[in-house]
Amino acid sequence: MKLHSSTTQQYQTVTGYDETGVEINAQRYDYSLLLMPEVPARAWDVADFEALTAAHFEKIGQDNPDVVILGTGDKQRFVHPKLVASLLERRIGCECMDNKAACRTYNILMGEGRKVTLALILGEARQRTHAGDDR
Repeated sequence: MKLHSSTTQQYQTVTGYDETGVEINAQRYDYSLLLMPEVPARAWDVADFEALTAAHFEKIGQDNPDVVILGTGDKQRFVHPKLVASLLERRIGCECMDNKAACRTYNILMGEGRKVTLALILGEARQRTHAGDDR
């Protein structure tokens, strides 16, 4: 099979994921992060879904994305509208989905040339994995 180069090669692309981490351009991350197509992955100080605050979303809004894809862990959860009010006031959409769907959606939107931010919560899965080691 002949492979053709893609215009997305210059961008930050999710190249793999599992329950405990994500690969961005084949580099592994096992902590919560923020990702935009033209900006390298940045650590995001969110340990788990319950730790989310309005300040976390205000920080995301500073990058002026068109849409935020929030990966909420291994299952889809929805944030309270108060938390994302700063985004909505600026007409920035926020979609919540499980991490696997968030990674796929980010790649699709990034490939379409959208200014998208992937906000991925990864701490919960790692905490469960380590907690299981204590048995």
